Amino acid sequence: MAVAQDMHRFGHHLIVGISGTKLNDEDKRILSEIKPAGIIFYAKNFRYGVHYEEWLQLYQDLVNQIRQYAERNSMLITIDHEGGTVHRPYLPITRFPHAFLLQSRAREVAKAAGLELKSLGINISWSPVADIFSNPDNPIIGPRAFGTTPETAAAGARDYFLGLREVGIIGCAKHFPGHGDTSTDSHLELPVLNLTIEELRNRELIPFKTLIAEQVPMIMTAHILFPQIDAGVPATLSQTILKGILRKELGFAGVIVSDDLDMKAVSNMYAKSGTVAQTFNAGCDLFIVSRNLPSSSVERTFAIAQDFVNSLSNGSLDERIVEAAKMRIDSLIAMTPQYSVSALDQDTLKQHAELAIACALNRVVTR
Repeated sequence: MAVAQDMHRFGHHLIVGISGTKLNDEDKRILSEIKPAGIIFYAKNFRYGVHYEEWLQLYQDLVNQIRQYAERNSMLITIDHEGGTVHRPYLPITRFPHAFLLQSRAREVAKAAGLELKSLGINISWSPVADIFSNPDNPIIGPRAFGTTPETAAAGARDYFLGLREVGIIGCAKHFPGHGDTSTDSHLELPVLNLTIEELRNRELIPFKTLIAEQVPMIMTAHILFPQIDAGVPATLSQTILKGILRKELGFAGVIVSDDLDMKAVSNMYAKSGTVAQTFNAGCDLFIVSRNLPSSSVERTFAIAQDFVNSLSNGSLDERIVEAAKMRIDSLIAMTPQYSVSALDQDTLKQHAELAIACALNRVVTR
């Protein structure tokens, strides 16, 4: 079994989920023995059915405990916060409409949402969606995208990213190389898209190119198989897609982060030895393990970490690849501000609520 230092090395490449509103023994073990670089919060981490001041205090205690057990002053404190159906905290945190309804207000909404995230100590939002609403039957993206064309999707995603950046929140473009044309949900199965590289260049890649030009620091992979580009593995594990297209062709030099490894599209793959090395070799720097699967026990998280250690030991994972990934993560952590949890004032929340209503009704905000 791996020694503590080996586990800590993998922790520098891990974003992990927490079980609830308080740390249980499994949470404490993961935080203290693996020491993940970051946390991803879900609705289960916010107390439901109590007043704002009460759930905020419980959440603040949770964040403090996480930092204590991980022994990290600087952490990536992250959340999926797109608006619409992708919204975790409870009221009075504003539930903005789907990205598709934001239109010209994307930057303004991002600034408002970012201020609210800062009040929760969040420093990374897993947004904007850079996918295109190109398939009306898509069960998982749809109106989470900013537009139905490459141009409108790119413009909305760019504005949203810039709004987040203006208020000090790190954004992440997702899901590379594009999830908008799928007809199945990667949370439930592995989608297959029979697109050629030229079709990607003419459509899916355009929003990502726009965000790379704006120096987006993180891009999240898609758990999708593109048989005409790499028939063997989904994008998350594909050197052709991540190193070939994203790194070399598009010139992205930031952090590549996997989508959640607990998603059914890939979860079984990460129960097999060598998959972590394959993912690093493909170009991934950072891994998300949400621990949201019923089968995602603490032992699964440790098994993934152990696979990393074994791969270094047997030579299937080159130290130089890990060191390059670590340097990119170190740069990300260095640029990521650390925020304390604090209550928002009523006037700010009221203004944000009015903005959300105006977006939903397509009206001008009057004050």
